Amino acid sequence: MIEKCPVCASRDFFEFLHIPRVPVLCNRLWDTYEEALAAPQGEVCLVFCRVCTHIFNQAFDSSLIQYDPAYENSLFFSPRFQRYAESLAVALIERYDLRGKTILEIGSGTGEFLQMLCEFGDNHGLGFDPSYEPAGEQVTGRRIEFTPGLFSRAHAKRDVDFVCCRHVLEHLDAPAELLDDVLLVGAPVFFEVPDALYTIRDLGVWDIIYEHISYFTSLSLVEIFKRSGFDVLRIDSAFGGQFLTVEAKPENGPIRSMIDDGVNRGDVETWLADFSEHYHQRLNFWGQKISKLGTGHHKTVVWGAGSKGVTFLNALPTRNLIEYIVDINPRKTGQYVPGTGQQVVLPEFLSEYRADCVIVMNANYQDEIQERVSQLGLTPELVVA
Repeated sequence: MIEKCPVCASRDFFEFLHIPRVPVLCNRLWDTYEEALAAPQGEVCLVFCRVCTHIFNQAFDSSLIQYDPAYENSLFFSPRFQRYAESLAVALIERYDLRGKTILEIGSGTGEFLQMLCEFGDNHGLGFDPSYEPAGEQVTGRRIEFTPGLFSRAHAKRDVDFVCCRHVLEHLDAPAELLDDVLLVGAPVFFEVPDALYTIRDLGVWDIIYEHISYFTSLSLVEIFKRSGFDVLRIDSAFGGQFLTVEAKPENGPIRSMIDDGVNRGDVETWLADFSEHYHQRLNFWGQKISKLGTGHHKTVVWGAGSKGVTFLNALPTRNLIEYIVDINPRKTGQYVPGTGQQVVLPEFLSEYRADCVIVMNANYQDEIQERVSQLGLTPELVVA
């Protein structure tokens, strides 16, 4: 069990949600049904730090986690997500005059976002990711150098003008150590993490996954950057309130950050007071709905074989009631969901399967999913989970 807050090292925290068994890796699918059912499981014990408002999984065990090329979490097959990433890349290029510069991305995956930053601003990219595999469909080209491994202070000596890091910090049991290493680069930084308020205030409960030790509020995100020696320039909610972004620069003198996005400690504590009850109400509602669909012999599929979809299927009695999960990422096709064993299929499969109900795991993609099923000549009921 983790004894100190990953942000402020306080021991003053309290538990507000316990989930005894979840897949250790939601974004690691399996080649066979049997392997999927035997996938490693872990425990979630969410606690709230009274000092810095950080939320984290006290039961997190980093020894259970291994990121390798089998870890697949790219969202760039979605037109909606591509538009978001493109607008973000353009905004960063404009704000930081990233033209003819060198950009370092930590957790670059297959390089889609780094490629945007490089192509739109004629920049050179350095990508670091332990799950990167230098073959197949990954982004290649003269603009980007990939390192299939973790970024460390040994790489901080590179001449870099800007650092970006998206959806990595929440995975680390020692996030401050990464920020300490990044500080040595001496460049402005952009980080993106899931927004904890989407989970606890908006009840985005399908985002509670084992891979995430941390659930940053804007308050705890600013706090960890300040403690690491950064001056926070900007903090925003993004992607329909699901993401939290922070921009900062190394500060040699006194930290001047005065960020106020309207979130306060009292609000967070109020949302947490009823969260466990609301969480279980949400599970009961969907458990009853799926059972009713099964009793009525409706064919039901889930759309979105990412962390939300895998969490949804594992949190509910779905193994014998839902056979398939749809995803537009062809690298997932034919694989099986850890814990419950549903097979991943492409949207075209629905032309044959004729599902009566499609459970949409992310409201941000509802319109493009509706368009896709309409193009297939299908009229299932679409329900947002």
